Amino acid sequence: MIRTRPIVAAGRWGDLSRRVASTLVLLAIGVLLAVAQGLWLRLGMAVISAITFWELAAMTGWKYPARHVTLFGRSRPVALAAIAGVSQSVALTSFGSWSWLALLVPILLGLPGAAKRDRGTYAIFGIAIMLVAYELVMFRESFGLNFVLWLMGVIIISDTAGYFFGRIIGGPKFWPALSPKKTWSGTIAGWIGACLLGVILWATGQGNATLIWISPLVCFAGQMGDIAESWLKRRAGVKDSSNLIPGHGGFMDRFDAVTGAVLATMLIGFLTSLPVVN
Repeated sequence: MIRTRPIVAAGRWGDLSRRVASTLVLLAIGVLLAVAQGLWLRLGMAVISAITFWELAAMTGWKYPARHVTLFGRSRPVALAAIAGVSQSVALTSFGSWSWLALLVPILLGLPGAAKRDRGTYAIFGIAIMLVAYELVMFRESFGLNFVLWLMGVIIISDTAGYFFGRIIGGPKFWPALSPKKTWSGTIAGWIGACLLGVILWATGQGNATLIWISPLVCFAGQMGDIAESWLKRRAGVKDSSNLIPGHGGFMDRFDAVTGAVLATMLIGFLTSLPVVN
């Protein structure tokens, strides 16, 4: 069961440790993608899928165990997590043209047991979780390590610039109903930071000019991923997606911006050419 933590009043920098935790998780994912290859890389992303799916399943049905007895009973979130991990492994290790359909298995099996009002939410977020872990492996193997490091760099710069400039400058809130601490100044600082990263990579010959305009778009998508997860937590009535990271919430809390950024990069890839990162 997910346990919420009381909201404790803090100063301007009271949640700095949470931001540090987010950065460390992103760096850990980057290291995984850098050093792991082949089967180990696929297993690592399958584990990530399982963890985040467990948190999603708990947030979309854990309040109603007696009314929603399904194939998995009260252990449904754990069972769905295992199924998500296995399904991701199958999708990533089966090279048939239809192997990606395995990503839908935990969504289809778990949908009837989700709280009725949350079934659409469960399906949308579930697909996003499975697809993002799958695509990170595809990005790594199709476009190379530097491409993935650029993607993680955009997210880290956005989060860091947004946090510090938002606290220092302050000003109007970006979306106070969902994210009370996120300001317009911090949000725009993230866009500028991502754009500067693109400029630096282009100017130093590490990438082409498309990085200059694509990086801010990916940054904005990451910010929207953060907002989307904030909405999900408010809907579930919890402060954190879980307590897997002691004192810092759950894995979805650290992975939300990655989800938005990867989905946006996929969309850009469908519409135009993705940037080259050397």
